[in-house]
Order: sequence, then structure tokens, then C-alpha cells
Amino acid sequence: MTGFDFLIGDWTVANRRRLNYLDPDSAWEEFTGHSTCRPLFDGSANIEEMVCPTFSGITLRLFDVEKKEWSLYWSNSRYGVLQPPVVGTFTDGVGEFFGRDLYDDEEIHARFIWNAITPESAHWEQAFSQDGGQTWLTNWTMDFTRR
Repeated sequence: MTGFDFLIGDWTVANRRRLNYLDPDSAWEEFTGHSTCRPLFDGSANIEEMVCPTFSGITLRLFDVEKKEWSLYWSNSRYGVLQPPVVGTFTDGVGEFFGRDLYDDEEIHARFIWNAITPESAHWEQAFSQDGGQTWLTNWTMDFTRR
């Protein structure tokens, strides 16, 4: 497996996310989406579109050949703004990606993890840190099942 090759294709995505990303006591919402990912640049980039009941989103993933790391950029139909990237690599089948962002006008650190990757499924999760990465609160998970 090279980077995000596993993600190319069509997926059903079971989403679970906190209503308030920074509140450990926040209620969760669950919804299903449909994702399509296609390769770019002979596999050193890809673009994924996810359509959910109340929004659509895209992720652009680019592989930096010199640094040997991926940059992941997200945007959604609610705001139409490309968010700052999370950057990282895969080690032993697990991808970890880190970056800085804003949530409710507060600077936070963001972490994405890709794991449990098989030809027919994958798991993604997002966590935020308010203390510079010392502690993390998972606020969104997605379980991908190939269509």
C-alpha cells in the first residue's frame, strides 16, 4: 500500500461526530454519507468528495515528494473555504496527520488518524487538542465500507 491508494473508489461512510468538537460531554450525531475518491498525478495526489444529508465536502491530498509526507486539505459546502492542512505519513498501515486550525475562533491542534485499512473497509478519526497536543479529544469518526 502506498499512501492513500486504498481509498480510491466508492464508499458508504458511517459518520459519528460530536455536536461540540471541544466538549467531552457533548452529544453525538450519526449520519451516513457517500464518498468517491479518484487519483491524480499518477497516485501522488487524490481528491475525495463526500455527500452527506446536510453538507458536502472535499478532501484534496497531495504527496510532497521531497519531504515524503502527505498534506490533507478539507473544504465543505457550508463555508467554501479550504482549511489549513494536516500533514503526516503512514507507518505500519496507520496514517497520522497533524496541523493547526481554528474552532469557534480558538486556536487548536488537529489530528487525523487512518487505520483498520482493508480492501473493503477503513476507519478515520479526527481529534482536537487545546493544550498543544498533550491531550486529544476525538470528535469525529468515519467508518468506510466499499460500495
